[in-house]
Amino acid sequence: VPGYGDSPPVEMVATAQGRRTFLGHILQELGMQRPVLVSPSMSGRFALPFLLVHGDRLAGFVPIAPVGTKDYTAEQYRAVQTPTLILYGDRDTGLAPQALQNLQHLPGHRVAVLPGAGHACYLDKPEDFHQALLGFLCQLK
Repeated sequence: VPGYGDSPPVEMVATAQGRRTFLGHILQELGMQRPVLVSPSMSGRFALPFLLVHGDRLAGFVPIAPVGTKDYTAEQYRAVQTPTLILYGDRDTGLAPQALQNLQHLPGHRVAVLPGAGHACYLDKPEDFHQALLGFLCQLK
């Protein structure tokens, strides 16, 4: 994620609008039309602003205990029509409950909890993660 970890600071991603635009440019450059956006942890700072404004450009959304969910209102979430799989590990007692509390306002959501998995549930329980993800993808149009 630009501007995080060891990556250099990037002026464009200093605001939610900039991060939304940045992600839009990436999807455009990759030629992706209606992708499913998988958003673990810090990538929520990019995915959530994009989802709330351009959710119609996504076939689906898979937040995995993303950061930034508290920055938006229940009404903003309720306006999103993108099918969503809220996915997290049951051992993620920090970020996951907060994300779930906010994301549950998305009208087209379902929840998958991976037993015995922590914050990086896709690393802790990769088979369970892939099974949940594939099940969601198969239900999309």
